[in-house]
Amino acid sequence: MSHIVQQTLRKLKEHNVRITPQRQAVLEFMIGTHMHPTADDVYKALAGCFPNMSVATIYNNLRLFTSLGIIEEMAYGDASSHFDFAQTKHYHAICENCGKVVDVFYPELDDVEVIAENLTGFMVTGHRMEVHGICPECQAKLANN
Repeated sequence: MSHIVQQTLRKLKEHNVRITPQRQAVLEFMIGTHMHPTADDVYKALAGCFPNMSVATIYNNLRLFTSLGIIEEMAYGDASSHFDFAQTKHYHAICENCGKVVDVFYPELDDVEVIAENLTGFMVTGHRMEVHGICPECQAKLANN
């Protein structure tokens, strides 16, 4: 079991969260994936191992992990929320054609919060940046049509 999984399981135990096999499987899937899955994606990935697990179980675990700050929920309008496990603060590039989400690491953007506070007087509690465009795979498909 990876160090990150063990560390996150300790965090759950510190919050008196019972570690069920399903909960651990959802957690390990989220830590191990580089995609930004929806709850349905997580369900499809784990259904073979846990045939009695419901989509509601997935949603409940993802909401729990979100409330504890273990994962981030990425809600984009009316579309299904995507979920992201990340230990490092980052941003997202989103394909307008296929919906693919890619992580963008650019620490200098943390200055945005200080600048926003100075310009607006707001007490900034966080920020989120998204870049929208067409991913390389969709560009290639569009070029071939």
